[in-house]
Amino acid sequence: MESQATTELKARIVTAALDHVPFDGWSDATLCSALSDCDVDTETGRALFPRGAVDLALAFHRQGDADLLRALRNADLSEMRYRDRVAYGVRLRLEAVADHKEAVRRGTTLFALPIHAADGAKAVWETADSIWEGLGDRANDFNWYSKRATLAGVYSATMLYWLGDQSPDHAATWAFLDRRIDDVMQIEKLKKSVNENPALKPLMAGPNWLLGKIRPPARVARIDLPGYIRPKDQQ
Repeated sequence: MESQATTELKARIVTAALDHVPFDGWSDATLCSALSDCDVDTETGRALFPRGAVDLALAFHRQGDADLLRALRNADLSEMRYRDRVAYGVRLRLEAVADHKEAVRRGTTLFALPIHAADGAKAVWETADSIWEGLGDRANDFNWYSKRATLAGVYSATMLYWLGDQSPDHAATWAFLDRRIDDVMQIEKLKKSVNENPALKPLMAGPNWLLGKIRPPARVARIDLPGYIRPKDQQ
């Protein structure tokens, strides 16, 4: 677990980098410029971001997740329907970086490269996990994985739509998001109807029993597992 001082320094460097990303992308040039802006030497910078630009871009992404978590934990969602809470979480995550759309666009390009594709997929999974965590999800079986996998797909599609959206206040994006959430809810209704169908229920008993034995990973302070607990000083 990194210290508070380290977390704050990384945040300062990421903030400085955002001035350079529109011109140089998430690159070593951007990292060097950000370090210079913050009066941080190259050796310290490399210790903070061992893989250079890709770690810098991931730090930016995780800051957005941390902002999202704080916003969800402070929001009153009691009057919202279940599907609206999920949509609200996705919208909050995108609005958290609305002032840095070009940085998100450049990050999408970076993580589309085969060498960084796994990092990109993991980052999206972490965002989906952050949304469910912020909404108080208590799934403790296969649903823990299916919820995050489904939401990761919704978030990815919505983010790509958002990047190209020129409508006022991104109204078209939020309409697109609502349609995607409705599609997911239709799938959930279908699953429920199958499980409740007297004719099909016996056939599903075995698969449901097996899926019920699957458990999410232990929430330990490791970033190599989906669903890791983030250190308190990063929340």
